[in-house]
Amino acid sequence: MHYELIITVLVVIVASVLISPKSRSNESFFSGKSEDGQQPRLLTLIFSQVTTWIFARSLMTAAVLGYYYGIWGALAYAAYYLSFVTGGFIIDHLRFRLGYENLQGLLATNFGRAGTACFNFVIALRLISEVFANLLVVGLIFGAVGTGGNIWAIIGLALFTLIYSMLGGLRGSLRTDVLQFILFAVTLVAVLVALFVNPIVGFGDLFQKPFNAFEPGPVLILVALLQVWSYPAHDPVMIDRGFLADRKTTWLSFMHAFWISALCILAFGGIGIVAGQHAAEGEVMTVTIERLLGAIPMFFFNVCLIVSAMSTMDSTLASASKLMVKDMNILKPTVTNGRVVMALFMVAGVIFVFIGGEDLYKAVAVSGTASMFLAPVVFFNIWGKVKRVPTAAYLLGFILSIAGAILYFTESGKMTDWLGDAHKYTKLLWICLVILIVSSLAFALGSLMNKKPDHAIQKE
Repeated sequence: MHYELIITVLVVIVASVLISPKSRSNESFFSGKSEDGQQPRLLTLIFSQVTTWIFARSLMTAAVLGYYYGIWGALAYAAYYLSFVTGGFIIDHLRFRLGYENLQGLLATNFGRAGTACFNFVIALRLISEVFANLLVVGLIFGAVGTGGNIWAIIGLALFTLIYSMLGGLRGSLRTDVLQFILFAVTLVAVLVALFVNPIVGFGDLFQKPFNAFEPGPVLILVALLQVWSYPAHDPVMIDRGFLADRKTTWLSFMHAFWISALCILAFGGIGIVAGQHAAEGEVMTVTIERLLGAIPMFFFNVCLIVSAMSTMDSTLASASKLMVKDMNILKPTVTNGRVVMALFMVAGVIFVFIGGEDLYKAVAVSGTASMFLAPVVFFNIWGKVKRVPTAAYLLGFILSIAGAILYFTESGKMTDWLGDAHKYTKLLWICLVILIVSSLAFALGSLMNKKPDHAIQKE
């Protein structure tokens, strides 16, 4: 039994409940402001961005990629955190130059109901996947899939996280993120110290994998560099935090979150790299890490994963409630309805855990591929201020992205073999290139074919 881990998690949950303010107003619950209308401070936003994007799935995936592909695998996953940089530019143009309160507003202006429907469909799936993927990782800490420890860990963490998330909404999420970031940082440093004081471990272990442009690691770096243009736009947890503070605070929070998050991901990737260098034949990564760390540092390693899962899920639930209640206007904008949405998304996430797959990176790649129809929107409508792009071009990009995501899922799962015997990440690279090139050309041609002279979009 993991008694020490269970007790630690319960302490973190109790602390989160105690510091999470009970939101009574819509501004507090949905917009993250204090009851007297004050915006979040810079450090709060930075810590919140970092903890919500360094989720359990990310940490485990970074370690797995480092384990199999060395430093290039770790760098590939860290490259996804350039999304903070592109996301910062997207928010700056969307909010402060074009005057929109969310991305749905711009899509409705340019593409009508079809624009918002496609977007809301993708981000709703994204939010549900965030819940189930983090619960999946935490469940595996407490036991193999289907065992009692696994099932009760998933249900218990889901229930307790839901309870304190429902208390404070987005305001509560911001408050608890600060606590969870501090705990995460302390435990991560403890794990790294324990790993590198081991006499058989050296910094040279990190650089044993030679560079080969055709190996999976470098190929993944290219995939990440293609997807980061659209990835932040389909992540409401990141984007929502771009609408909480003034322009300078918002910009600085994104830039600082980038380098802090990237360093943390590289650190976890480094743990996987070292494990890969010292793994015995047939030994799985977690067993190798436990052997290298010992019992107490491994405890801290698991705490990192669980705290990251909690911080991501409470933020995901807050974004889900805002999406359904404010952005989509499906329900009346009340705190009660926001809490109902949180409960529904948590239940959906738990259901996905017990019927979904276990390939963590596949979930990230599929999500990133599905979001690529937003890249031309960013290039043309947000940064280029082009207004008159036919809805057909947008829908073509959406169809290509969804088809590409499904194709990658079937190819990587060996359900199909339409793209030959190339490595699955090479297949993903070609899929992403086709989506980006074709959808961008459709936007370019569509805007040129439109004969109306007004090509400058500026929301009145």
